[in-house]
Amino acid sequence: MAGPAHESTEDRLARAAAALAEAQGVVEARAAASEGPSPSPRKQGRAGAASASEARPRRARSGRERGARPRSGWAAADPGDGPDWALPPQAAGSGAVGATGEPIATGVAADAGESRGWAPPPDDTEAEAPEADAESVARAIVLRQLSMAPRSRVQLERKLRQRGCDGAVAAKVLDRMTEVGLVDDEAYAQMLVRSRQAGKGLARRALAHELRKQGIDQDVADEALGQVGAGDERVRAEALVAKKLRSMRGLPPEVQARRLAGMLARKGYSGEVAWPVIRAGVDGLPEHRRD
Repeated sequence: MAGPAHESTEDRLARAAAALAEAQGVVEARAAASEGPSPSPRKQGRAGAASASEARPRRARSGRERGARPRSGWAAADPGDGPDWALPPQAAGSGAVGATGEPIATGVAADAGESRGWAPPPDDTEAEAPEADAESVARAIVLRQLSMAPRSRVQLERKLRQRGCDGAVAAKVLDRMTEVGLVDDEAYAQMLVRSRQAGKGLARRALAHELRKQGIDQDVADEALGQVGAGDERVRAEALVAKKLRSMRGLPPEVQARRLAGMLARKGYSGEVAWPVIRAGVDGLPEHRRD
């Protein structure tokens, strides 16, 4: 065999080409070993679809479009189309995702718990106002009544009954008010007798009727009426007759006497007290004096 010095030009070129091919094969083998197994044709198809979808600009979808039913052409993919085929949204379910990682829109509304940024509504949007305590309501009613004028216990019980308060609750509240001195029938009876006797000129009989009407016990009423004596009644009757006669000047004496008697009777004066005062008042007028 001829040595390298005697090789022809064709032989040298063939030997160089063989060495170059061998070196290129070694490089390709090393690159394949470092990159791992090559992807299957199906995965290559999906990767290509993902790249194509990422290259397309995304359009913001409104809430109405997200919940709308997809167009008929979108889900009717032919299984024979190859690796890019995906199940229809109804079969994919609310958890299906596309090639880009975005959730696939379904034909029905997705579960609210899977929506991003969704939070369940509160159990009770309008909290019910706490019910007012029955004793507090009854106490407020009593205090309001007492702030306007003195009241007896029976008057306050009537007011609470009118406002629909339970009898046991009313009794408990009034007992407490009596303990602290806000409800005092004795003091109320004393005040009522003084004010009505001085303001309206009522006699003992009319005062006793007023006390019974306000629910004052008989023993408490008798004690309060003890401050009005017989002399006080006569003095008060004389003042009433003198005032009334000033508006009856010129009338016959019998007419004057009849009207005065009716007035004193309405104020509770007995005939024993009224008639002597009436006769003295009518006879004492200058128009009825005898010369």
